[in-house]
Amino acid sequence: MQRVEDTELIKKAAGGDRVSFELLLERYYMVMYKIAFKWCGNQSDAEDITQNACIKLARAIDQFRFDSAFSSWLYRLVINTAKDWQKSQHRHNHGDDSILETKASNAAAADESLYASQVMEIIDTLPDKERDAIILVFIEGLSHQDAAKRLQCKESTVSWRIHEARKKLAHQLGEDHDG
Repeated sequence: MQRVEDTELIKKAAGGDRVSFELLLERYYMVMYKIAFKWCGNQSDAEDITQNACIKLARAIDQFRFDSAFSSWLYRLVINTAKDWQKSQHRHNHGDDSILETKASNAAAADESLYASQVMEIIDTLPDKERDAIILVFIEGLSHQDAAKRLQCKESTVSWRIHEARKKLAHQLGEDHDG
């Protein structure tokens, strides 16, 4: 049901309908924020990244072609925005080490943030169907059943895709994974 509503909102937003774009943003803002937060591990930075992603979304919404789930396309947009934001922070740092000092003050948080960034980069390399399942279940917080409805497949298919994605993630991160 929501997928059909999303399709209409996306089409109208791509056509310049501001109300539809605002409704789409209301629906997906927290998803975008969660992706950004998992990428950087810092609330303030995640808010900046999400705001930049909203701007990019406004400019790029007409490029969505409906050949994948909107949440997957949006995920890639947010990750690319996060990467661009990270590069811009390094260019504009000019001796202001406050970002580095903040992260250095909590080494565990910095390690967790780095690990999350690595995981998000690897998720970005997964096949579309596995990435969609991971995003819906672990980032959007949907149950396997709800993800299956959104992806228009069986619940067992979602479970299998997540299982396969986890194996690939564990392998790429060099962790043990019980098959």
